[in-house]
Amino acid sequence: MTAAPSAASPPARSLRAKLAIIAALYFAQGFPYGVFSELVPTFLRFRGVGLAEIGFLTAIGVPWSIKFLWAPLVDRLGTRKRWILAMQLLLAADFAVLALSDVAAVGGGGRALLFVGGVLLALTVLSATQDIAIDAYAIELLEEREYGVGNGVKTTAYRLALITSSGLLVALAAVVPWSGVFAAAAVLMALLVVVTATVPSPPVERARSRSWGEEMRIAVVDPFRAFLAIPGAVPVLVFVLAFKAGDFALLPMSRPFWIDAGFGPGDIGVAVGTVGVVANIAGALLGGGLTTRLGIFRALWMLGLAQAASNLAYYGAALAAPSHPLLYGVVVVEQFTGGLGTAAFLACLMALCERRYAATQYALLSALFDVGRRLVFAQSGVAAEQLGYPTYFLLTFVLAFPAFVLLPWVRRALAAREARTVTAAAAG
Repeated sequence: MTAAPSAASPPARSLRAKLAIIAALYFAQGFPYGVFSELVPTFLRFRGVGLAEIGFLTAIGVPWSIKFLWAPLVDRLGTRKRWILAMQLLLAADFAVLALSDVAAVGGGGRALLFVGGVLLALTVLSATQDIAIDAYAIELLEEREYGVGNGVKTTAYRLALITSSGLLVALAAVVPWSGVFAAAAVLMALLVVVTATVPSPPVERARSRSWGEEMRIAVVDPFRAFLAIPGAVPVLVFVLAFKAGDFALLPMSRPFWIDAGFGPGDIGVAVGTVGVVANIAGALLGGGLTTRLGIFRALWMLGLAQAASNLAYYGAALAAPSHPLLYGVVVVEQFTGGLGTAAFLACLMALCERRYAATQYALLSALFDVGRRLVFAQSGVAAEQLGYPTYFLLTFVLAFPAFVLLPWVRRALAAREARTVTAAAAG
């Protein structure tokens, strides 16, 4: 019996072709997340839902936090492309359910709010599963030396999806009912299925004579055991959990803050969902180039500090009189530096994974990353109500710093993974 990898790597392609594939896939990944994390909180606030309820509903994305539990299925069954297409079709149906339901009644709470919560939970399950397949495909497609520029394009495509889902769709709410907004989301998700269908899919090779127990060991146990063998694996996992904590604390309350400051959906859609996302794209592209030039470890320090400092802009905005220049300036600063930090962070996650366990290990890391997001999201509304916006935004700045204490362990883990990759390449 000859052992075979769970998924063959895509055939060799030029960097330009690889980046085009990355752009297509990560636009599709970013769109449903933008609907959930950006469009939905705006919709809920305009329907009169309280901050505490918004914080709770945006925290029900538990599947993003536990997706590593079913990532082995994606590693071992079917092809990446089939998983992606199936999830996209179901996401389009999920958005259609929202469009056909009585979303106008959500402000009254009760069954309508519970129904929307259930639909959103289904959305996160489908989106999380799509993430597993896309992230694994990207790790297999790119060489490690291409991670920096690849993550710049990846983040750019992701943010372009956010322009669409959280910018254009929010602005559309100024002229059509919210049911029409969700119908537009369903149509666009269906169109993404057509685009994804053009992405090449490598065949999946499997040994056919393994026992069920051996298959389970290869699919579930080996990826986790291999990761835990990295020097300082536990501090690294805590780092992944904490690196974006400050940003996560800011995100769910940023739009309610601008709404409470007196800005309408048109202003917010253009500033936060369009101009801000363009700034984030610029930051991601620059961050990807800087990560390639500086190396992942130095980029985490430098770009991560810039990302953390930007939260002080919201603290200043909460103390100042509202104005359009303030709105645009704060959003641009926060989004640009967020793009810088994200490019370095995602390159770090990819570098920590072994290609043969790409889906499972990356799902574990990104799930931990999302655990931090959900934990902070769940308390964000209550904390903002009790502390007030100025003190709360200052707290988001403080939350960014515990991760930097763990960077020495991250450096050792990256060095160990690189050495193992070089050894494996020499042996192969």
